[in-house]
Amino acid sequence: MMSNLFSIFDPSTNIFNFQINWLSTMFGLLFIPYSFWMIPNRHFMIWNLIITKLHNEFKTLLGKNSFNGSTFIFISMFSFILFNNFLGLFPYIFTSTSHLTLSLSISLPLWLSFMFYGWINNYQHMFAHLIPQGTPAILMPFMVLIETISNIIRPGTLAVRLTANMIAGHLLMTLLSSTGSNLPMLLIFLLIFIQILLLILESAVAVIQAYVIAILSTLYSSEVN
Repeated sequence: MMSNLFSIFDPSTNIFNFQINWLSTMFGLLFIPYSFWMIPNRHFMIWNLIITKLHNEFKTLLGKNSFNGSTFIFISMFSFILFNNFLGLFPYIFTSTSHLTLSLSISLPLWLSFMFYGWINNYQHMFAHLIPQGTPAILMPFMVLIETISNIIRPGTLAVRLTANMIAGHLLMTLLSSTGSNLPMLLIFLLIFIQILLLILESAVAVIQAYVIAILSTLYSSEVN
């Protein structure tokens, strides 16, 4: 039962053994010419306002020592995750962000680049992060161990957070919709109303999760400067 239930998240559509479900992650490229080459419209102005707000917030979190243009990588990651989260809310479209394959491919290289840069260029600063200020001498070995473990599991927590949140909502909507054929007409209208509320909740989760991943990645980046 459980294997069949979770199999709805498996990429199953393929041509010549090539899983075409992942092509949904490339749909965003179709909107780039519309956004940047046509006369500025409401869609462009709203998206430009969001990007400007994110740039200012990420710039504040990164601090004065950050490189110029370093916020664009986090804005791009936010846009990519947000778009793919919303794509999963449409029927018959594969939710790529509900898989660790994609979410870990985003968080792990980013975390590795932060670690390599930090330990090569600012190793004293990185060592200082392992022992919080004011730690007693007897607790220092334990704090180093705890901070090291918490640092190592960061890419995994980022990936699992995104994957679990996307799977949970979709799984709940699938479970509720599967009971519709056995319900009387009055309860079907109630089920539709509940599904609409869940869809609104999932839309909010899609935005929040993209924002959380981008903010946490920005905070992890600020620690190596």
